Amino acid sequence: MAAPTDSQATLSLILGIVGLMCCFLGPVAIFIGNASRRRVQASGGTLSGGGLATAGFVLGIIGTVFLVLGIIWVIAVVIGAAGSVRPSG
Repeated sequence: MAAPTDSQATLSLILGIVGLMCCFLGPVAIFIGNASRRRVQASGGTLSGGGLATAGFVLGIIGTVFLVLGIIWVIAVVIGAAGSVRPSG
């Protein structure tokens, strides 16, 4: 009989996939994926889903990188727009 899959492993994978489109979920996928990986490793084989948790963790990292790049881009656009405004007078 196969060991049951940790439900948070599945959740981290789902959040990781969605986090690629909605980048603010990336850090949540990292946190839940890491916690689930630790729980699966500590279970001694009574829980499975380590691969799902790892995939969610990695996708969360990718989503977080996209989030950081998006924030940097927004800051650059705001700074560029502020520099192009000329005071009247």
